[in-house]
Amino acid sequence: MSALDGREILLGIAGGVAAYKAAELTSRLVQSGAHVSVVLTEAATHFIGATTFEALTGRPVHTDGFRPREHFQGEHIGLARRAELFVVAPATADYLAKVANGFANDLLSTLALTVTCPALFAPAMNADMWAKPSVQRNVSRVRDDGVQIVDPGSGWLSCGQVGPGRMAEPAEILADIERLLS
Repeated sequence: MSALDGREILLGIAGGVAAYKAAELTSRLVQSGAHVSVVLTEAATHFIGATTFEALTGRPVHTDGFRPREHFQGEHIGLARRAELFVVAPATADYLAKVANGFANDLLSTLALTVTCPALFAPAMNADMWAKPSVQRNVSRVRDDGVQIVDPGSGWLSCGQVGPGRMAEPAEILADIERLLS
């Protein structure tokens, strides 16, 4: 029996090219027995489609907080109440800035303010972005607020650079999820 068997995972996907890795993470979570609800930012839909995650999870994908399915007061209430762990992979520089500063201008950033369960973010971005003091300040602030961070690795990035900023591999993120829920 897996530590994830029957557990409710809320998986947010922000808009970055690393969103393709979220499909593998979703598949691994489901294969481990987790129930996964996926939230895509508008930017994420430019990199990967909702149909992929609906096929993997057997659940509808959430993109809009103003068309509630989970709770009559909005998705940010229903999804947050059900979640045992809130995971964002990839967590882009934009998303980290929103969370670090308490912005809630889309469903995924609003969820960061409404979940009461543990949270785990896997940042992903260009190496130059990752190195910026403002991004590092936001990561520190998010950590200080209690969010667990799976640090990005170093390697080839889609922009052609080689360096830090590559989202952690799904197996590494899954191991941290299992650790947090065991």
